[in-house]
Amino acid sequence: MTLEKPEIEPAEGPAPTELVIEDVIVGDGAEAVAGGNVTVHYVGVDFENGEQFDSSWDRGESISFPLNGLIQGWQEGIPGMKVGGRRKLTIPPEMAYGTSAALHPLGGRTLVFMIDLIDA
Repeated sequence: MTLEKPEIEPAEGPAPTELVIEDVIVGDGAEAVAGGNVTVHYVGVDFENGEQFDSSWDRGESISFPLNGLIQGWQEGIPGMKVGGRRKLTIPPEMAYGTSAALHPLGGRTLVFMIDLIDA
């Protein structure tokens, strides 16, 4: 099954203050575990304006990494996901890049990621 780059619909209402996990497609492969290594394709957009800030799709290749090296929203939002699945994570600033734009360009922003799990 080859998925195409997802579109993320503009958000409505106020930004959530907690991590929101939504399974768009439930996979049937191996399950991602906390602290494990994963291979994903993803798109990230700003919750407020819907502007894309990052996409592995646009680089033309998936990316692999250990979960424990990522932002908290990914560390908590990916475990339990199964290979072949697509999950939407809406991540408040405290679980992303912090509350200050002085420390990171995405600081203070609520972020939305659509993640396709390719391998776990």
